[in-house]
Amino acid sequence: MRRETSDVDLLTEPGSSRGLLDVFGRRHLLSLIVRKEVQIRYRGSVLGWLWSYVKPLVQFFVFYIAIGVFLGLNDRVDYFPIYLLAGITVVTFFNEAFSNGTRSLVDNAALIKKIYLPREMFPVASMMIAAVNTLPQILVVIVIALFFGWAPTALQIGAILLGLIIVAVLATGLGLLFGAVNVTFRDAQSFVEIIVMCAVWASPVMYQWQMVAEALPDWLFVAYRLNPITIAVELFHYGIWFPLDPSDAILIPELGMYTVIALAVSLAFLVIGQSVFRRLEGRFAQDL
Repeated sequence: MRRETSDVDLLTEPGSSRGLLDVFGRRHLLSLIVRKEVQIRYRGSVLGWLWSYVKPLVQFFVFYIAIGVFLGLNDRVDYFPIYLLAGITVVTFFNEAFSNGTRSLVDNAALIKKIYLPREMFPVASMMIAAVNTLPQILVVIVIALFFGWAPTALQIGAILLGLIIVAVLATGLGLLFGAVNVTFRDAQSFVEIIVMCAVWASPVMYQWQMVAEALPDWLFVAYRLNPITIAVELFHYGIWFPLDPSDAILIPELGMYTVIALAVSLAFLVIGQSVFRRLEGRFAQDL
């Protein structure tokens, strides 16, 4: 005889959570948070979403004139403004997602103390908001590249997407880790600011990887390539800058192998971040 499901069967321990699985199980709530934060960003602005396109365009012209013309890098690196803007797009995505993810729990303290919902939702939403804000910049880079004859292969399009995935996973994992620690120790936020400040120089954005290979011993160059952001930047260069056929375009050695390592490292940080988050979650309400 079939047993009817009672209310007792549906009861669960208060505050129990399956972590990230619960976040994506509540996709509607996640989308509401992302939509709200994106709308707040441009509230009261005359140009609204147009600012997302104006900023990268201004960056392009500044790089072209100040760095490319005045410092002569346009003569040393073919299509240098596109090379530079492609790298900055990746680092900007990482910096915004990581920084906002670290602050997300503290910024939503009032909501966390009033109702229960998967707290991982806030760092994940921060990453998704950063992705939404980065999309216009990617479109601007691609449109400018099209003007110069951009014609990528399917592999190069895949490299762009893979670079974004690596950054998204890494930033989410670090956002969970430092966001949880930041609830109790607000020094974590200052430490993150140092990491973000160094991120643009720790990857081949303002320079080419060949300069690093010439200046560092082999073992340090290996460590340099183990940085997932370095690989994500190079994947973006491969997808956006390489199709323009620049004369000095050379793939960073063993890019395929280090791409797999970068993805594995990013996933490892996601697991570590989730583990630390779950361990510290019980103290959030009282520490906030």
